[in-house]
Amino acid sequence: MPVRSRRQFLFDAGGGIGGLGLAALLGQDGLLGATTGVCAASSGAAKAPHFAPRAKSVISLFMSGGVSHIDTFDPKPALNKYAGQPLQGKGDVIVRQGSPGPLMPSPFTFRKYGQSGMDVSEIFPKMATMVDDFALIRSVHCQSNDHVQAHYELTTGMIRMGYPSVGSWVSYGLGSENSNLPAFVVIYDMHGGPFGGPANWGTGFMPATYQGTVFRSQGVPIVDLRPPSSMTDTQQKDRLSLLEQLNTMDARQYPANSELAARINSYELAYRMQSCAPEAVDISAESDVVKKLYGLNDARTEPFGRQCLMARRLVERGVRFVQLYHGGLGIQNVDTWDAHDNIDDNHRRHAAEVDGPITGLLTDLKASGLLDSTLVIWHGEFGRMPISQRGVGRDHNPGAMSIWMAGAKIQGGQVIGSTDEFGYKAEDQPIAIHDLHASILHLLGLDHTKLTYRANGRDMRLTDVYGNLIPQITKA
Repeated sequence: MPVRSRRQFLFDAGGGIGGLGLAALLGQDGLLGATTGVCAASSGAAKAPHFAPRAKSVISLFMSGGVSHIDTFDPKPALNKYAGQPLQGKGDVIVRQGSPGPLMPSPFTFRKYGQSGMDVSEIFPKMATMVDDFALIRSVHCQSNDHVQAHYELTTGMIRMGYPSVGSWVSYGLGSENSNLPAFVVIYDMHGGPFGGPANWGTGFMPATYQGTVFRSQGVPIVDLRPPSSMTDTQQKDRLSLLEQLNTMDARQYPANSELAARINSYELAYRMQSCAPEAVDISAESDVVKKLYGLNDARTEPFGRQCLMARRLVERGVRFVQLYHGGLGIQNVDTWDAHDNIDDNHRRHAAEVDGPITGLLTDLKASGLLDSTLVIWHGEFGRMPISQRGVGRDHNPGAMSIWMAGAKIQGGQVIGSTDEFGYKAEDQPIAIHDLHASILHLLGLDHTKLTYRANGRDMRLTDVYGNLIPQITKA
């Protein structure tokens, strides 16, 4: 009688009551996916959208830490008029770190720019020249005043861990335009990863093949991509071939194991990436003019400029979703936009690091024609309070934030929504994160109500049971 493995015994016993109980528990944990067959977890070739898209790819510029909307794109003269007085008439004022202070004016001056006359803070003098190319939304709001939960909401639609990121949904819905590169790439700050870590680009209940692939902006872009120098190409192919045979045998025997199918796909992709990925992010091939455009000649702007230039190279090679983070968990309240201690010092310093590179990215995409097919989004995870903290800082404010969107044939120069006179809450046309995600998918040709994945006995969506399109963004 042949010896059976423990795994085989469990599967053979699966027809009994114990097996039914095990299946129920696995289902509750989201471990019973909707995959069928060996290659079900592969993102594969490009998939048809639900309708004609206005964009083929997305570059998300995530300013981690919480950018103050009232100090960047949403000026509030009332803060000067009532400076030093308490915030009243808004109900209970909830702050993250306690001890709310009085109303505090912005330390920055604002000017009107472009034909649209959009107001922009002095800390973004270069980005301000591009206002006629992007739509500014001043009435976005979220649920949590905690960095981690707010990060998750912006990236996955939920404040809890365990849900697929928007980049994963895009990868799942549209597949890849380049079989030699990931559909979803993440490049984070030189100071480290963002609040919440890898769950920001994870797949939750989806197969792991749709998760974001982390590229480093400094040094070797992808760690351990290359085989040891002692291994020949023939040896590597032979090893991968044997591994593929063993994995395929196992996958046929256990088709519900989506993790194995994803692993097979990742091995195949990694092998193809060995020749393609280094070239895709090799900015040394760019001209001196382009490098200067992205600020690579300045020590302050070089790190984020490199990220932006890598993003452009990736989208022009067919990568669907590129998530750039500015702000990493190095020194708290210093290496991110989390301006509890000093809004002037924090925002002036970080704005100087991204102002030129972001302007260079928009200019480059526009000149090459890529801006027509690329959606660029600038955002943080929440805004900041109109009242002071520690005299010169500002606390977290989930009630209002400003973001802007460019490209994808969006009408530039428009301002959408507004906050109250102090910038405390979104007031006119409040826009939730589900609305934002629904609009992003729409621009990519995806109906957010039809893009579903079966998990835990339910057809799950990025937007859950919510989401309304932003008409000024999605109208043709």
